[in-house]
Amino acid sequence: MNLFMLNLFLALGFSAVRGQFNLTGLLTGFAVGYAALWISKPLYPDAAYFVRVPRVLRLAGYFLYQLIVSNFRVMWEVITPRHSSRPGIIGIDLAARTDLEIMLVANMISLTPGTLSLDISDDRRVLYVHFMFLDDPAAARHEIKEGLERRVLEALR
Repeated sequence: MNLFMLNLFLALGFSAVRGQFNLTGLLTGFAVGYAALWISKPLYPDAAYFVRVPRVLRLAGYFLYQLIVSNFRVMWEVITPRHSSRPGIIGIDLAARTDLEIMLVANMISLTPGTLSLDISDDRRVLYVHFMFLDDPAAARHEIKEGLERRVLEALR
């Protein structure tokens, strides 16, 4: 059985025993189930599950941080009379190759306020992104490549 599915069953069982079929109960059950599976890790020597879950959590944490920071930056731009935005469009060379990797990078960029994925080149190697605050194109490329794309690829590969 897939360890993720086993972890979900453990989370559901934990929630059923505690009588908490809500998000908090399921997340607590998932964490307890993960801990139980981690303790029994020697039984699953080839499982990449114990590497992938922390990477997915790091990606989620990074995305939430970027979401909060960009929300405040856009909010500040809207409520202040001085406009400091310098919009621009740049192309970012992608290391992502599969449809899932490209889709996840592009959608996470678009979900962050102040940025929008516009198009991908025909050879699927360049993603064109509109930035509301494009002060330094090289820094923006580096932030996407080394921040978001690297974490997405770590989580999926």
